[in-house]
Amino acid sequence: MHCARNSAHSQTIIQRSTIPSTPMMTSRSNGLDTLRTCAIVLVFMNHYMAFVSVEPTFGWFSSAGQMGVDLFFVLSGYLIGNQLFAGIAHQGKISISLTAFYARRALRTWPVFWVVLAAYFIFPTAMGGREPPALWRFLTFTQNYQLQPGTAFSHAWSLCIEEQFYLVLPLLALLAVRVGSRKSQAWTLLASLVCIGIGARIVLWLQYGGEDAGNINSYYPNIYYATLCRFDEFLPGIAIALLKNFHPALWQPIQTRGRQTLAIGLIAVAAMTYGTNVYFYQDGYGYGFLMTAFGYSLSATAFALLVMSALSQTSPLHYVRIPGAYTIALWSYSIYLSHKAIFYIIGKQAKAISLDPSLRLLAITVCTLLVGASLYYLIEAPFMRIRDRRFPHLFSASRRSIDAQVAR
Repeated sequence: MHCARNSAHSQTIIQRSTIPSTPMMTSRSNGLDTLRTCAIVLVFMNHYMAFVSVEPTFGWFSSAGQMGVDLFFVLSGYLIGNQLFAGIAHQGKISISLTAFYARRALRTWPVFWVVLAAYFIFPTAMGGREPPALWRFLTFTQNYQLQPGTAFSHAWSLCIEEQFYLVLPLLALLAVRVGSRKSQAWTLLASLVCIGIGARIVLWLQYGGEDAGNINSYYPNIYYATLCRFDEFLPGIAIALLKNFHPALWQPIQTRGRQTLAIGLIAVAAMTYGTNVYFYQDGYGYGFLMTAFGYSLSATAFALLVMSALSQTSPLHYVRIPGAYTIALWSYSIYLSHKAIFYIIGKQAKAISLDPSLRLLAITVCTLLVGASLYYLIEAPFMRIRDRRFPHLFSASRRSIDAQVAR
């Protein structure tokens, strides 16, 4: 998904004497591949329960699979933040090109999104049988605003929040450079934003979270899908990028403790998985206060520990290559966009012929992978080659004014 929608290898490695390399030029990260694969698998398991089996086919992972979106957001925060901060950390010797940044993001995420979006509007009955929101909301990436559950292509809500994130982060980074912000101010801003996200969820939970409030059906439009209530999940990833690029004296010792970070991260993720399954929603009560107020932020923080471990050469998450993870990570964005339509199409046919549930799962899994692979190789990959040919760098070698960068 929800990615920075770069492949997991898009962490940028920058030498002090050169212009930063682009994601396509860098080596892949086994750990980030594995995490991206885990994210899409979690989403798959959750949506399979919601739209096909209507039972926890994968046990607790069926319910906790919604945490896959949290992991996607953390990965996006780190990957995009690292691209930007690695250049800024060169003490002003290079500057960000907004034109290149936005062009690269558009060429990465928009083409396959438009193809899947077109299919939903041209073949609405075949793709899900429900009416999608207005087209302009998809094209402006505002579909998540007051989104009603059950509408066609509703899972694109997370892409909307990511695109909003891509729009805002480089502007904030450039503003920080222009006004000469200190590192301490960046951390203060991150902490303040986390508090804003938590505060917003507390206020909205009072109105929409409990069954006794009478507005519980509005929980998803006002909290779960809302940018104000989910943006803070990018912040732990941004914090990792800040730590890596601006605090090397702290970053290096952390990198030597990859196994410890992995162990702590796994325990934290397990705790949040338990919390999600037991306390996210309780019959007779509603959506849990603690899980609503703090759960999203805590889940993102738990996954951020895994991201930190994935970047450490001492961690098994970094040096162990999981078979198939590289490939699934490549296809994950296309899989995310198309999987619910596959669920509907194959699930409907399987029901018509009373196909055995295990065979139904196998058929849906195979078709999801085939469609995801096709979209990646036919659409994503060609446009990424255009991206890297036309906009190979996010940065210019000499310092330029922000106004000049915007005007280019």
